[in-house]
Amino acid sequence: MNGKKILFVSSELVPYLPENEVSLMSYEAPRMVNSKGGQIRIFMPRYGNINERRHQLHEVIRLSGMNLVINDMDMPLIIKVASIPRERIQVYFIDNDEYFKRKATFSDEQGNLFPDNDQRAIFFAKGVVETVKKLNWNPDIIHVHGWMASLLPLYLKKYYADEPLFAESKIVTSVYKQSFDGALDAGMVKKIAFDGIPEDSIDHLKTPTYNNLLKVAVDFSDAVILASEEIPEDLQQHISNLQIPVLPYVSLQEFEEAYANFYNTEVLK
Repeated sequence: MNGKKILFVSSELVPYLPENEVSLMSYEAPRMVNSKGGQIRIFMPRYGNINERRHQLHEVIRLSGMNLVINDMDMPLIIKVASIPRERIQVYFIDNDEYFKRKATFSDEQGNLFPDNDQRAIFFAKGVVETVKKLNWNPDIIHVHGWMASLLPLYLKKYYADEPLFAESKIVTSVYKQSFDGALDAGMVKKIAFDGIPEDSIDHLKTPTYNNLLKVAVDFSDAVILASEEIPEDLQQHISNLQIPVLPYVSLQEFEEAYANFYNTEVLK
């Protein structure tokens, strides 16, 4: 991994959010690459339940200030950064008061998914790409974790298809076990189509369930990592039909060599 540039984009990350499969691997994979001499950047949403004072988040004025158009609405993009102290790893946070100020991640106190989760996912995907463009940092690999980040492969391959910064970048999506029931807003396809992305390329999102979000993510990825022991059968079948490299599940205790080898021999070949 020496000298390779890897962009990690995740829904969740420890120590900023509670530990689960997604948040822990979103920390461990960059730590591994960092230790092997790779260059990394990590992006996640700045949810309102992240303690800014404790984690010492601060706004980056030179990166903030642009507006992203989401479903014909101008939404201000705010970028904050913090460092994971013991690893000397910097994390970039995509923020917007309308989408991320609420004191929760994906659902309300009753467990109901936020009705604008689809727009939040679109904003996050576009916000990551626009910020990386401002940094003028061209990653060799873009590694996606968690469903809130699942639109990034689609936007990179369709909306930003002509962006030279990512012309050589390879997209890897880690697929985890199902993390929510039900579906996002039924109008999600129309909101993505507003950005000029053909509806026939996102047919799955006519019913935007967890499985269908991940199907779209892997459809526009160059490789897939199965990051949970139990992947929904429907999703597993979809992945097996793709003509791209797939890394089977490996435990947290054994992932380092497997991931590094997969990056080097399958993704960057």
